[in-house]
Amino acid sequence: MSHSGPGMVHTVNRTRSRWARWWLAGVGVVAVSAVLVGAPGLPASAATPAPNGYYVATAAGGVFAFGGATLYGSPAASGTTLASGLVGMAPTGDGKGYWLVGADGGVFTYGDAGYFGSVPGDSVKLKTPVVGVVATSDSKGYWLVGADGGVFAFGDAGYFGSLPALHVTPASPVVGIAVTHDSKGYWLVGADGGVFAFGDAGYFGNVPSLLGSPAPAPVVGIATTPDGGGYWVVQNDGAVSRFGDAGFYGSTLTTGVVPTAPVVGISATPDGKGYWLVGGDGGVFTFGDAGYFGSVPAELAAGGVTPTSPLSVVALAVTP
Repeated sequence: MSHSGPGMVHTVNRTRSRWARWWLAGVGVVAVSAVLVGAPGLPASAATPAPNGYYVATAAGGVFAFGGATLYGSPAASGTTLASGLVGMAPTGDGKGYWLVGADGGVFTYGDAGYFGSVPGDSVKLKTPVVGVVATSDSKGYWLVGADGGVFAFGDAGYFGSLPALHVTPASPVVGIAVTHDSKGYWLVGADGGVFAFGDAGYFGNVPSLLGSPAPAPVVGIATTPDGGGYWVVQNDGAVSRFGDAGFYGSTLTTGVVPTAPVVGISATPDGKGYWLVGGDGGVFTFGDAGYFGSVPAELAAGGVTPTSPLSVVALAVTP
């Protein structure tokens, strides 16, 4: 595990966010909380490589690398003062870099992650904070999403609609975004359990329709299957619900594990046969074929990490 290194910070716009026609493919309900991190899905195949590590990012700008994940830097390591806390992280497709995004829409790039623009650099006045980031399948663009459901597309990321563009006011804040495997659509999710599908993203259900009532605990993350034919959502108590062709591989509730801090996100394995959950303290829980490569609490216990401030983990990103 490592947690240091230089990085690059970008605040100047290099491309305008692109806005196109608006389309709402489906509306449902799935509760999500503070942050949502999605990674572009790729078609499953026998040659799908097994991930060998993952990153954990904190609101204060720290990044921790576990297993085969290489640390390329972080705002905390370079002494960068953040204008607002980090809310999301997305890895590049080859695992040799990553993007971090702040609540103000500022984008930080490390390794081979390209800079394609940011909300501050684009002179866009946010009505609500940015809550998530997800990259295109070729790593040449990314989307940011705001709590009001506004979507900002940069690089080769296509714009397929947003809630403000449709004059839709979500009943509760949107908290994240996940992308289809071909990068031609995306899902937005709201803290009350709303699911909004745009472009070629299919709508496969929601927690209230599954349970007959809103989620008993806030949902805090979403992850998609490799073919985009389904998704998982996770509550902050570690309960996992599956939709479409997503398989169920367990949850903290089924294993009887009580997380020491609320779960804040979920990431799926490349073949869709497992997933990781991450807690606000950096604890990592593995299910299905998801491998365990370490956690922040384990490093703290071993003396491998000496945080200078209380940790508030916001994301887990998996490397190829």
